[in-house]
Order: sequence, then C-alpha cells, then structure tokens
Amino acid sequence: MKNLQYKEIQAFVFRLWEREVTEEKTSEKEKELLDQWKTGVEINLDKNHLKESREKVLFYLEPYFTSTDISAHPNLFKKYIFQAAAAIVLLFTIGGFFIYHSFFKADVYYAKSVNREVKLADGSVVILLPGSQLTVEKSFPQDTRVVDLKGNAVFTVAKSKKHPFIVHADGFSTKVLGTVFKITQTGNNKTVDLYEGKVAVSYAGAPVAFLKPHQKWTNFGIPRTAAVISYEKEKTSHKALPSLLSLSFNDVTLKEVTEVLQKNYSISIIYPKQFAEKKITADFTGGNTDENIEALAFILGLEIQKEKQTYILK
Repeated sequence: MKNLQYKEIQAFVFRLWEREVTEEKTSEKEKELLDQWKTGVEINLDKNHLKESREKVLFYLEPYFTSTDISAHPNLFKKYIFQAAAAIVLLFTIGGFFIYHSFFKADVYYAKSVNREVKLADGSVVILLPGSQLTVEKSFPQDTRVVDLKGNAVFTVAKSKKHPFIVHADGFSTKVLGTVFKITQTGNNKTVDLYEGKVAVSYAGAPVAFLKPHQKWTNFGIPRTAAVISYEKEKTSHKALPSLLSLSFNDVTLKEVTEVLQKNYSISIIYPKQFAEKKITADFTGGNTDENIEALAFILGLEIQKEKQTYILK
C-alpha cells in the first residue's frame, strides 16, 4: 500500500467500497483495510472541511441522478445507484480527506537543521533558515500574494506591479511588489533587511516604514518601537557604517527608550530613577543627538546638563 500512487490507492479503496455496498463478497482482510482507511481519514476532517467536501461531491454527482436514460433499465439503475452510493461514501470519507488536502489545507514548509529552498507558484523563491516555517494557502497566488512566516527567511520575490507580496510574521508584516529581503525573528527582536527593490514594513503602534536597498527595519526587541537604519558604504573606506534614519516610540518606558538612544548614539543618559517606568511617545526622526535628547527632556519636563558624551536629566 505504501508504494501505491494516489490514483491507484483511490481506485483500490473505491472498488472495496463498491463491493461492500453492492453486497459482493469482501474478504476479512479487505474489511480490515476499509476500517483502517475510514478511521485514519475521519480524524483529519473537521466539520467545515467535511461540509465543503460534501457540497462539492453532491454538485458533481447531481447530473447522474437526474439522467432519464437509465430509468428504463431497472437493473442497470439499481447497480448505478449502488455505485453512486459507494462514490458518496468514499468521497465523504477518503475523498473528503483528499479534497481537503488538495484544495483547502495550506501548504506548510519546514526547515529543520539546514536551509530549505521553497519555490512558490508565482516564481518567487524563499530560503527558509533552520528552525523556520512557511505557510502558503492553496489560493496563492491571487490578487494579493500572502504567506505566513515563523522564524527567519530570505525572500526573492517575483516582480509584479499589480500583485503585492505580503509576508505576515510575528506581530508585523512586510509588503513588496518584487524584491530581495531577509526577515529575522529572534525572540522579541524583529528585523527586515532589504537588498534589492523596495518594501513597506507595518508594525503595531509604529508608523509604516519604507525601506530602500541597504537599509534595515528593526524594533530593537521592544514592542511599539520602530527604527530604520542605513548601511550605505562610505566612498573612501567602502565600509558599511550604520546610520539611524528614523526612530519612533509609542507608549514605551523611559528605561527602554534611553537604552536604545544610548546604544545607537554612543552616549550615556542619566535620569531620576522614579521616571524609569514612565511611558514615552515620541518620534526622533530627522533630529541629531542633542535635538533628540532635548525633545526627550521636554516631554519629561526635565532640564539637561551635558558633560562630554553624558546627558544628565534633572
């Protein structure tokens, strides 16, 4: 049985059901196989999928029951009804199982210990990194190409001006028309690295970010925080130095805000301990270090004292 192809298995099981319904002799071994098939299939079907399968089956069987040509032949009609009944029983169980898996159940791809390449129907290619999972609905690709990602992956998306490609990840989504990018999810830390084209990154509580090549979107592992970092190479050294292009916080604690500012601006910020859990909402896009710290102090109602690379808020 394991070596049989799908069509061979389908024909074999249908024949056994037909013999059972028409009361032809069925061996004990055949009965055992039928019971195994029925038990194994029904546990994989829920009510919705069973209903969808039943509607499809009845739709395709209806023309046979309304035919008038066979009504003049009672014996043939009786045999035909038995065969139709066998087909219904088969399709409601095993047939329903195959209909569900062929037309409804999403395709799920896993990468266990090594990278896995997944080629999608639109020509896009996804490289799943170890421990990652990609879910693709049977309807892909439609007007909007949508996939779900758990873990990390590199996407090379087939270009289409009319059909956006959207990757739903853990708490954020990336929308493109055709490009090459990488999504990384490590715990709470989420990043999108863009290599070619353009992408739009949507994240709850943060403005939509539009990336260009050699730019990265990240939340620094903090909810409702978003930043865009440029990795453009310097003309003289040709080194890719990070440059913070945008930074926004939406209802984030002062402790977390200052941790991000200190790390990205290579500064130290000292503030009263009682302000540590105070929630901050601010957009520091476009400002230099001094301007951004001044804006932060204004929000808190504090004054600034600067000593070299240390900012004291009091």
